[in-house]
Amino acid sequence: MYEVQDGKLKLEHGSISEGLIAVASGKGGVGKSTVTVNLALALSKLGKEVGIIDADIHGFSIPRLLGLKDQPRAYNENEIIPPEEKGIKVMSMGSFVEEENPVIWRAPLLLGALQQFMQDVHWGELDYLLLDLPPGTGDMALNIMQKLPHAEILVVTTPQITATNVAGRIGKLAEKMDTGLVGVIENMSYYQCSDCGHKDYIFGQGGGKKLAEELKTELLGELPLVPEVRVGGDEGKPIIITDPDSEITKKYFDIAEKISARENEFNPELKPIFLKGGPGGK
Repeated sequence: MYEVQDGKLKLEHGSISEGLIAVASGKGGVGKSTVTVNLALALSKLGKEVGIIDADIHGFSIPRLLGLKDQPRAYNENEIIPPEEKGIKVMSMGSFVEEENPVIWRAPLLLGALQQFMQDVHWGELDYLLLDLPPGTGDMALNIMQKLPHAEILVVTTPQITATNVAGRIGKLAEKMDTGLVGVIENMSYYQCSDCGHKDYIFGQGGGKKLAEELKTELLGELPLVPEVRVGGDEGKPIIITDPDSEITKKYFDIAEKISARENEFNPELKPIFLKGGPGGK
């Protein structure tokens, strides 16, 4: 689907110069897609060229969260022009299927669709391409990690033990596959009263930090639980855009700056890999 040339990931119709980041979670409902969208926007505001592949084929939500209404366009018989919204290029099954309709495909067909998103789309010169993975460690997440060995995993969790335990499985999977970890983002860390400033740790406290320590990676940020994020997501108006001075927006920018400050070199010797001890492994 790509090769390493001159320190970049060279795609069929574009390149990625700084990072191929797979945003993952152990379970649904932790705000992974919301984090993906707002992180992409924060990176874009820092001057980066960013694209998103909505790899959660069954549960696609990126178009709604970003407010994307345009459809992909055919450039020629072998190339697709991705729609762009708020400076972010996006490919999602949501651009081809009505939101309320199910996608009843088996894993090989789904992987074929994702391969098309990588190979046939005119991404241009990107700094970052983010992949919003399906939750969990099922076939789709595993196949994506196998086919995209240069992708690094960014784990999104909430503080409670049930979320961090299953998120830890993603980290362990990355370890088994020799896949790099960007870090951990703890979402819905606390609710802060807008009147008095008191913080309520509704889902517990310290889970993201503990998970990062267990995975030997960095806790990139702790994002508060903010009702405006949910409202904006439903309306296609991300908090980065609607409230640029909010605490959570500042935290997103802190995370984006940490990611953009990393020195990442794409290893040209790295090839598609398999689970150690699993099929095709040793």
